[in-house]
Amino acid sequence: MTTQNQQFPLALRPREAAKALGVSPRTLWSLTAPRGPIPCVRIGHGKRQTVLYPVAELQTWLSRQAEAVKEGEDVNAR
Repeated sequence: MTTQNQQFPLALRPREAAKALGVSPRTLWSLTAPRGPIPCVRIGHGKRQTVLYPVAELQTWLSRQAEAVKEGEDVNAR
């Protein structure tokens, strides 16, 4: 049951993002760093840096990947 006041996160932490995408955290990290195809936002600097994955950008990226597969493109070329 969904309520109107239910809040959805704007961004996911790495473990949550990996679970949402159905990949391991290690696979997610390899596709993220450095400047990999999976969109992320880095907040802070040094050892206190946090990596977040914006939900809307993950959905867009995943849709593009699915579309590329339909069109027979090499999805790793992006």
